Amino acid sequence: QVQLVESGGGLVQAGGSLRLSCAASGRTFSTYAMGWFRQAPGKEREFVAAINWSGGSTYYADSVKGRFTISRDNAKNTVYLQMNSLKPEDTAVYYCAARRSRYTSAQLKSDEYDYWGQGTRITVSS
Repeated sequence: QVQLVESGGGLVQAGGSLRLSCAASGRTFSTYAMGWFRQAPGKEREFVAAINWSGGSTYYADSVKGRFTISRDNAKNTVYLQMNSLKPEDTAVYYCAARRSRYTSAQLKSDEYDYWGQGTRITVSS
């Protein structure tokens, strides 16, 4: 069992930056692919970014490419999402997810991830 705890959410003005962190419990973090998803009010949960077990491959939704960066520190059992040039449409609850596989892709849906955090809210004001 893996427990995921997100942090770093909050209120930011359009054009600003935030960095989300997701701390994982357990000794198997380095063998899991990780992802970030988000869910805006009234909308379905959508893929944001993902990273394979080593950090060697990363994947992004088209809507965040060039603005968001996913990274991981396996020594700290933590995955990050650096969000720059934030837009009001980035407003959502952001969820960290872990997959019991070393590999992932941008095409994987949320039900292909095995563990989820509780979410952290991001509000981008215009």
